[in-house]
Amino acid sequence: MSRVNEIDLTLSLSPEASLERVTKAQRRLTHLRLFTAGLLGSDRPGPGLIVLFEGFDASGKGGAIRRLTASLDPRHVHVVPVGPPTALEGSHHFLWRFQETIPATGQMTVYDRSWYGRLLAERVEGGVDRDGAQRSGEEIVEFERMLSNDGVTIVKFWLHISSDEQLARFQDRAQNPVKRWKLTDDDWRNREKRALYEASLVDMVDWTDHPHAHWDLIAAENKHYARAVILETLIGRWEKDLTRRGFALPESRGDDYLH
Repeated sequence: MSRVNEIDLTLSLSPEASLERVTKAQRRLTHLRLFTAGLLGSDRPGPGLIVLFEGFDASGKGGAIRRLTASLDPRHVHVVPVGPPTALEGSHHFLWRFQETIPATGQMTVYDRSWYGRLLAERVEGGVDRDGAQRSGEEIVEFERMLSNDGVTIVKFWLHISSDEQLARFQDRAQNPVKRWKLTDDDWRNREKRALYEASLVDMVDWTDHPHAHWDLIAAENKHYARAVILETLIGRWEKDLTRRGFALPESRGDDYLH
């Protein structure tokens, strides 16, 4: 059975418990970011960091990214929203358009969607067949292995919600003038193809889950749970990779130091 089918969507947290865990995690993320930038405890920059978000429409990627970046200096994180390839980008190899935003030593890039669009939207829309998608998956694995070997830490999140929860969030957006801009005709059209996306998702995880860039599948039915667990998972994977690369992890410090 695929790991996708084992995601427990009943997991939840209260808003109060989530806020407490998110706040604690944000403090630690600030320390780690300053440390890897060579600004805290060492003048030796750490590895570049990629944090990559994929998920169904309305699964909460934007909210998770806002909480990830909220405590960081804007100069220390680069958020890249990824849409369909332009005509120029589509005329190159599908990974070509991402080269410029790959983080250098001591830098950090957060991708709101990513090169995995090749295995999801492009496959579902007929831009690539299953064999072509599988070949692309193999190329992605090699691409990520190359980045890891070159000194980049890669953390990948898939945010999972049920069809019913997605519909409820779509309806909320449609009725809320402040959120209405988030809902597009493409979102409704993609929803009609959910079965195809689910099949492509299973293949994507099976093909591209590997030791140097593991997929963390997040139960995002409850946003409060997802936001806390994403930050805590990122910290765990980041610290593990820093230790693997021979870095002595910094101790966390109090609020006065951060503010």
